[in-house]
Amino acid sequence: MKKWTTRGLIFSALFAGVMIALSYLRISLPFSTVPITMQTLAVMLAGSMLGARYGSLAVLIVIGLAAAGFPVLAGSGGLSVLAGPTAGYIFSWPVMAFLIGLFAQRIEQNKYTFVKLLAVNFLFGVLLVYPGGVWWLAHSTGMTSLSKALTAGMWPFIPGDLIKAVLSAAVVTAVWRVYPIERILNTESDAWAEGGNSTVSR
Repeated sequence: MKKWTTRGLIFSALFAGVMIALSYLRISLPFSTVPITMQTLAVMLAGSMLGARYGSLAVLIVIGLAAAGFPVLAGSGGLSVLAGPTAGYIFSWPVMAFLIGLFAQRIEQNKYTFVKLLAVNFLFGVLLVYPGGVWWLAHSTGMTSLSKALTAGMWPFIPGDLIKAVLSAAVVTAVWRVYPIERILNTESDAWAEGGNSTVSR
């Protein structure tokens, strides 16, 4: 098992701060208790830029602070928030960051980097979040209709989440050109791309 690095831990803390800051960018919907926020963009960026270990740690830091009562989720915190209608989404974030990071740190950087990052962010940063999020939303609010649960917890959010996936892929592709993920991980990443080449091309 590779050692934790000071650089990686510092980046995890920084991205936790980014996630907290972006949580204040939110739009409440009149028909749902789930707001539109930019937190999922921060989770995508954390996983893509920091890799599986440090990306998921950044998210766990925020959840831990929220559990301790700090107002780090759009000004709210405490166990009531982590057991509320949006808890299914919140607890999917560490898994989301881990899986995005797991694949991102294996991506070979070439002319298809953006497309591969977009696919990873959409698959694990968008589609993965909804099953648990919608199920818990329906359970916690007493919804008995799947149609109502999907309307309140999924359909209105997909276009925005797709835009976030595009933004994340674009930002990370640009950042990797000057600060590749290997510098954070302090290792040569196994390539997840054409031919399974273990050398990252830049």
